[in-house]
Amino acid sequence: MVEKKQRNTAELLVECLEEEGVHYIFGIPGEENLAIMEALKQSKIEFITVRHEQGAAFMADVYGRLTGHAGVCMATLGPGATNLITGVADADCDGAPLVAISGQVGTDKMHITAHQYLDLRAMFEPITRRAYTVVRPDTMAEITRLAFKYAEREKPGATFIDLPVNISHMPVGDDEKPLRHKTIRCETALEDQIEAAAAMISYAKNPIILAGSSVIRSHASKQLTAFAKKLKLPVVNTMMAKGAIPYDDPYSMWTVGIPMDDYQTKMLEKASLVITIGYDIIEYAPAKWHLNNADIIHIDSMPADINKNYQPQVEVVGSIPNSLERIMEKAARLQEPKYYLEMRKNMVAEHESYANDMPFPVKPQKALIDCRSVMGPDDIVISDVGANKVWVARHYNCYKPNTCIISNGFATMGIAVPGAISAKLIHPDRKVLAITGDAGFLMNCQEMETAHRLGTNFVTLIFNDCSYGLIKWKQDMQYGHHEYVDFTNPDFVKLAESMGAIGYRIKKTEDLLPTLEKAFKQDKPVIIDCPIDYAENMKLVAHLENIMKEEN
Repeated sequence: MVEKKQRNTAELLVECLEEEGVHYIFGIPGEENLAIMEALKQSKIEFITVRHEQGAAFMADVYGRLTGHAGVCMATLGPGATNLITGVADADCDGAPLVAISGQVGTDKMHITAHQYLDLRAMFEPITRRAYTVVRPDTMAEITRLAFKYAEREKPGATFIDLPVNISHMPVGDDEKPLRHKTIRCETALEDQIEAAAAMISYAKNPIILAGSSVIRSHASKQLTAFAKKLKLPVVNTMMAKGAIPYDDPYSMWTVGIPMDDYQTKMLEKASLVITIGYDIIEYAPAKWHLNNADIIHIDSMPADINKNYQPQVEVVGSIPNSLERIMEKAARLQEPKYYLEMRKNMVAEHESYANDMPFPVKPQKALIDCRSVMGPDDIVISDVGANKVWVARHYNCYKPNTCIISNGFATMGIAVPGAISAKLIHPDRKVLAITGDAGFLMNCQEMETAHRLGTNFVTLIFNDCSYGLIKWKQDMQYGHHEYVDFTNPDFVKLAESMGAIGYRIKKTEDLLPTLEKAFKQDKPVIIDCPIDYAENMKLVAHLENIMKEEN
């Protein structure tokens, strides 16, 4: 008779991950997580082997943003774990549910100087909602459930599990089983909060909505659009809430948050009442928009954060869709917001004026108009961080939530390519476009091999200016000149081909649109090298200064 093999802690961890509904783990195997890798052999969970742990964390980050369920990334101890840190911090600041798991030296070595040992729990605690070290096999199930609970609660974020190598091999009893996954429903707001908000909205002279990322996380886009239409309220969205209301809706006033004052800043300055819906102060600091002591109504599933520039007169705390529906029933407004609607006409006219702008190198406005024309309403753009992010925020408009992913809590370069891999795994039937600067692309370009190996046929559009464009822009604004920001680039077409992808180079502006269309017909990843005219950066500064000087 063959004796039944007793499970170990690593096998119980994998069972717990299955119970939590995990589909993918992004990571790199290492000596201290070999027991987990062995356990995954028998699991339905797919392990995605990446080329750098930062890429793994970004993939898990974007997975969490797009699905609402915690993305999982894994590394070994020491440098493997520290390579996760930037992506984990990004997820935590951006409100993306993520669970990071690392190996660790055995508990018998933690009290001495040991090879590659760091106190990882202490390192991850400041950048996560909870950080745990497993020191007993019989706590594995509880720790896993806690990690997912805190990662996926409102507001979501990152958590961390540190599993010492000796604990991972220890046996667990037959009575140790995964704890049941639970989803906690958000409570509803109190009736007096609803009534107070409805009264303020009904009588406000110039109210405006500032929509934040929790509108998307709480699936309140439909209610927000109906709320704006019924009460004739203009809506400005943060970068992380693009698509919360369709950009072609007459009450959509597009995106706020670029480094310069823009049309939206002027709108918020005009407001007598700002209704923040699903807004988090990390998305766009109150000091940048609360300029005239307007009253504030805070509508969110969480109470308002503490900030001297953000002290709401009314807080409506509870399910956002439910709150909006109840306020709609009690509030009434008849007057159209004529000032805002006129400003919107100017915005649309300016945006559309670039549709046939053909000088070369390509202007960023024109590039993004071409991108929008090839992308369907459900297709997904992942924006890297840099000067390109400013232009994506301003000129790539969205019809639906979660169709333009921008890192703006932690604002991390290098997210676009790993994020696009994750997006394509989740939505293989949609077009996925990574828009990145040359600097951001080269921070995680090694993941193009991962993309090719996985068969994720997304397109990467590189805005090529041979510099750290955003820093150059800010130096020019602050000092009138720039230093230490220029560099040379590899041949991106050859780089693409060396990694099994297809490479195209734009040589005239007229070629960009047909090249994008051709790229999305390919069955493998594509890189498009697009020389970009960032002389438009300082032209935009001058243009916006003129707008802000105009009389209201």
